[in-house]
Amino acid sequence: MDRAINSLSIVVPVFNEEESLGSVHAEISAAMRALPGLRHEIIFVDDGSTDRSAEICRELHAADPEHVRAIIFRRNFGQTAAMAAGFDAATGDVIVPMDADLQNDPEDIARLLDKLGEGFDVVSGWRKNRQDKMFSRRLPSVLANGLISWITGVPLHDYGCTLKAYRREVAEHISFYGELHRFLPALASWAGAKVAELPVNHRSRRFGVSKYGIGRTVRVVLDLITVKFLMSYSTKPMQVFGKWGIFSLLVGFVAGLITVFEKLVDGLSVNRNGWTLVCLLFLLTGMQFISMGLLGEINVRTYYESQKKPIYTIRETIGGE
Repeated sequence: MDRAINSLSIVVPVFNEEESLGSVHAEISAAMRALPGLRHEIIFVDDGSTDRSAEICRELHAADPEHVRAIIFRRNFGQTAAMAAGFDAATGDVIVPMDADLQNDPEDIARLLDKLGEGFDVVSGWRKNRQDKMFSRRLPSVLANGLISWITGVPLHDYGCTLKAYRREVAEHISFYGELHRFLPALASWAGAKVAELPVNHRSRRFGVSKYGIGRTVRVVLDLITVKFLMSYSTKPMQVFGKWGIFSLLVGFVAGLITVFEKLVDGLSVNRNGWTLVCLLFLLTGMQFISMGLLGEINVRTYYESQKKPIYTIRETIGGE
């Protein structure tokens, strides 16, 4: 397989970023001029902005049609959907997503590409000197990244950094659902990709306000459970549900033996014995777990054998085919 990087797609999800878009385009263009011979495209994905962001995306394409493309959503679908649309539209050998708020530094793109050239498939940015508030952003991030690294088995310091580089052949096999964009390195590693991490520059916010708050913690935890299931049991749900089902059936069987023993030895009435309830509860629970596993196996086969539907709808596509 040819590992040379001849073209680059930079995906920029946009949601109410009218103040920064011009500067983002200018800085990316300047960074690309420092990489002569590398074809590039900048794909702005407007995620249902309520300000002038969509109009500015059109203006940027009109001013630089060779390099700028824009995708305008009908409504706000979320950052994962915006990144999915950008990845689907990308044509480059490498895909680099980055934020539109200028906290990511486009000059780091060259360093990410150099790291890919060392034989890696994914290079994840690490905001080592993060310019955010300590208690509301940085401390929860440290705890979350530690938990994600432990659960997924892919140790990274900063899963939340948008600035990453993906080889196209790896990105094509990653599916975007829910809010799983932050877990893409773990999902790529599960698919067999070689993942590296690289410290990148992180700048103070110049425009707008953060779109994230402490309230997203619950969503991150729920998505982490989903990722763990996808990485370990997505093609074999019976392995997780069946194990709990067998365990419950064994507990119910032992409780049943205790019930019979106490009836024969102590003369204790079955309907007055608490072990009877334990027996019935765990036997029923075990059968339910096994039934869920069987239904999961059927759903998995349906999923992998059917056509995947996109998780977004596009109002218009500007530039490109």
